[in-house]
Amino acid sequence: MKDLFEKIYRDKGPLGKWAAQAEGYFVFPKLEGQISNRMQFQGKNVITWSINDYLGLANHPEVRKVDAEAAAAYGSAYPMGARMMSGHTSLHEQLQNELADFVQKEAAYLLNFGYQGMVSTVDALVSKDDIIVYDVDAHACIIDGVRLHHGKRFTYKHNDIESLEKNLERATKMAEQTGGGILVISEGVFGMRGEQGRLKEIVALKKKFNFRLFVDDAHGFGTLGKTGAGAGEEQGVQDDIDVYFATFAKSLASTGAFIAADKEIIDYLKYNLRSQMFAKSLQMQLVVGALKRLEMLKTMPELKEKLWENTNALQSGLKERGFDIGTTQSCVTPVYLKGSIPEAMALVKDLRENYGIFCSIVVYPVIPKGMILLRLIPTATHTLEDVSETLDAFEAIRSRLENGTYKRMSAALMAAMGES
Repeated sequence: MKDLFEKIYRDKGPLGKWAAQAEGYFVFPKLEGQISNRMQFQGKNVITWSINDYLGLANHPEVRKVDAEAAAAYGSAYPMGARMMSGHTSLHEQLQNELADFVQKEAAYLLNFGYQGMVSTVDALVSKDDIIVYDVDAHACIIDGVRLHHGKRFTYKHNDIESLEKNLERATKMAEQTGGGILVISEGVFGMRGEQGRLKEIVALKKKFNFRLFVDDAHGFGTLGKTGAGAGEEQGVQDDIDVYFATFAKSLASTGAFIAADKEIIDYLKYNLRSQMFAKSLQMQLVVGALKRLEMLKTMPELKEKLWENTNALQSGLKERGFDIGTTQSCVTPVYLKGSIPEAMALVKDLRENYGIFCSIVVYPVIPKGMILLRLIPTATHTLEDVSETLDAFEAIRSRLENGTYKRMSAALMAAMGES
């Protein structure tokens, strides 16, 4: 019999094998200073494009004031206990009601964390006789929720409606045999590519197939739609989303999340979400802070307007300079380049050390081998000067990637790793 840990000692995984070279710089980096468009990284001032603070609320003085007052009034522990036992308050109810109204649903329920809440919601919505059909590029929290499902599940090609239809045909036949139902899961905005889920086309399939639609709108909430209610509002199908999910970790610059749906569905979920039934309630400081942030989202449209001014300047500037930003339809701005993981490390180090630009780097296995994805997240706190500096820096690093500079710089790293 093998030692359980033998596989860990032998294989650290596709990312873990680079830990000695990457940790503390490329992964698990330490950004310091107040959350803003410019922060400090290893003693250097950098333009930060890796903070999901879309509306610039993280360090807004009104938000900081409310957060501080709530901390003084309630501390960081209140309320103690799970919602069902001793952790329920009128302010939790108020926030739920305001969120439901904002995203045009009958009811909403708070979740302690987005990831945890998504996993638990998927688990609660389906039984072993039901079938899940979900986008192959779905976020890890959706995938982990689906893994809990004891029934059948199918993936459809990313944003491919023909593929979805074929899988719905398979799912329908199977559901007729099991006596179950069908749950379709899509994201409102896919966080890596920046593409909106094709919600309008998915909803249109309801005329042909009997299914319910669950949408993870983490990146759409607060950034898309006339009021900021998300991708469903943007595409005119918010009413047709059966269960709507969003997190506070992006536009609301906080911790927590919520689900929204018809009241009967929410009443069922709040009694069956294991991650909420058996976990401590969302602390009051976060609830009060979320109420303030939601108020600002509703009453300060200039925040979203500034976000999109910066987004449009960045994305149009990149396209004008010949960069491949894919087919993003959101603020998420991917820049696709060709190169190895060591070349990506050399490129990002140059970008941070010599050009003062900090953005996220994504490599295999998240994207195919031989590709480098630099992911930029514009926010309302960025300036057009930030955009201009970044565009100039990207032109410079692309030139060095293409002329082999980063390949030569990465040779020593490859040798140290025993790679050829």
